[in-house]
Amino acid sequence: MQLTGFDYYADRPETGSGLTRLATLINLARSEPGVDLAVLLDNGDSLQGTPMGDVFHEVTDLPHPLISAFDHLRYDAIGLGNHDFDFGLDALGRVLAQAPCPVVCSNALLLTGKCPWSETLVLKRVLNVGGESHSLAIGLVAVLPPQTAQWNAHHLDGKVKIADIVETVRIKSAQLKAQGSHLVVVLAHSGLGETCEKPHQENAVIPLAALDTVDAIVAGHTHLRFPATSGDMRPHVAAEQGMIHGKPVVMPGQFGSHLGVIDLDILPNHESGWKIARATASLRSVDDRTPHAKDLLSLLSPAHEATRQAANRPAGHSGQELHSYFCFAAPDRVLAKVAAAQAAATRSFLQGKPEATLPLLSAASPLKAGGRSGPGHYTHVPAGDLTLRHVSDLYMFPNELRAVVATGAVLREWLEMAAGVFCRIDGGSRDYLLLNDAMPGHNFDVLHGLSYEIDLSVSARYDHDGAVVHPQNHRIRDLTWNDEPVRDDQRFVVALNNYRANGGGHYRMLASAKALGLPTLSIRSALCDYLSGRLPRDPLEDAPPPWRFSPQPGHSAVLRTSPRARDHVADLPDRRTTDLGVDDQGFLCLKLDL
Repeated sequence: MQLTGFDYYADRPETGSGLTRLATLINLARSEPGVDLAVLLDNGDSLQGTPMGDVFHEVTDLPHPLISAFDHLRYDAIGLGNHDFDFGLDALGRVLAQAPCPVVCSNALLLTGKCPWSETLVLKRVLNVGGESHSLAIGLVAVLPPQTAQWNAHHLDGKVKIADIVETVRIKSAQLKAQGSHLVVVLAHSGLGETCEKPHQENAVIPLAALDTVDAIVAGHTHLRFPATSGDMRPHVAAEQGMIHGKPVVMPGQFGSHLGVIDLDILPNHESGWKIARATASLRSVDDRTPHAKDLLSLLSPAHEATRQAANRPAGHSGQELHSYFCFAAPDRVLAKVAAAQAAATRSFLQGKPEATLPLLSAASPLKAGGRSGPGHYTHVPAGDLTLRHVSDLYMFPNELRAVVATGAVLREWLEMAAGVFCRIDGGSRDYLLLNDAMPGHNFDVLHGLSYEIDLSVSARYDHDGAVVHPQNHRIRDLTWNDEPVRDDQRFVVALNNYRANGGGHYRMLASAKALGLPTLSIRSALCDYLSGRLPRDPLEDAPPPWRFSPQPGHSAVLRTSPRARDHVADLPDRRTTDLGVDDQGFLCLKLDL
């Protein structure tokens, strides 16, 4: 939900993003010569992701700023993404009740009550061709990952059922065609992923494009861009520019960074009504030269100021600077602070319960650490008095605290899965990238309270889908608790977030962990309590750093991080680094001696 091109975490304007800048590109696209009809669509995950979304999901007596923006820009339809369910069904329903246009979600079925979205939609328009008017019916199907029901089980369990993406589109698109839709456009809140259809795929755009009843696709979810532009992480798919299986596809990045444009040249056809003569797909990027649409900026000004005011309320204190620039290269103070807050809150809930006698660990992973979101997407909180925007910078998602009882055997596999974020470093003359782009950074769980090494000389045991691909491999070495080796049958309580507790990130081994009943508490609330002293300082904050790389003499790896990390290289303990400069995506490249 990046509407205004403003970084509320740092309280400063941000270039290259925001709907107010994207609106300028939308207006230009609508007014281009030869455009007889323009349809404007949103593909989901619009309600969450910035402090403005956090503030306004609790405001019920004012129009939601996102809906006001959609109304102002005359959107034709809205699809839903998995993060739109992060605040729960009641909050989502309140916002959708204000929607100025139809909301579509074809594979999410509400089990009780009236559904606030439609399964499909037909947009009926009229085009003038050669002086004659012709009706055009555009059918819309919208889908999101079926894993959404798992990730948000605390909101959706027993209330929403989410069906398979490809099977849903196969059925719904055929129905729309049979009912007279001349074109079928799919709003797929899904990435490119595998090339072949598999049950319950999270990223299913490639097999979707192979369906005969689909004419165009708007993709998303993974924060990548398609068609790929210079410097992008290119998807592993054989495709002409903007075309997959002969169908135009756009995936316009994140945070309002790009406008996806699908151009269809269509001609009247006596048999089918219309025929696509030519199709192209392209992205148009926002940058610091793209002006804000002043009318939309003015409309959003009250929400902008309300967000800044709320984000700057006092929230505690930190005696040290906290940043995530090196979270993949060395133990990280941001994760340590989050882990300590989770542990402190969990200890208070465990008092008087049998599990209070078990060792307590806390799992935390980097949430703002570059990657697909770019070199500006890092946490940086100064030492001193903190505000709510700093807390949101430390923990950007509205996740809730959970706790599980897990055995040592489960912990070992948990850490093996987490270690999949790293590439194998096996020597040679070239510089190896440290991070595996196929694995999102937020999948790097660090288990605070343990001590262990990560051996990068062997290939990862798990792939990014949680499948064991190298059964004989183990990257986790010397796993200990309290200076003693962790036994497979040893039991631990682990504090973590609801996303991971529900198996998010394909951590299948957690299915065997026993969930403990905790009162409802957001992790950001626990952080506020911890930073303000309402929760006592937890022993985990003073524990030794949990992990380190196994030494590999003569080997090195390249970490891509923010250029601002240059001011903090001294925070990399006992590691020689070489500054390789900034790459074509704006990341600082540091060569690390292993």
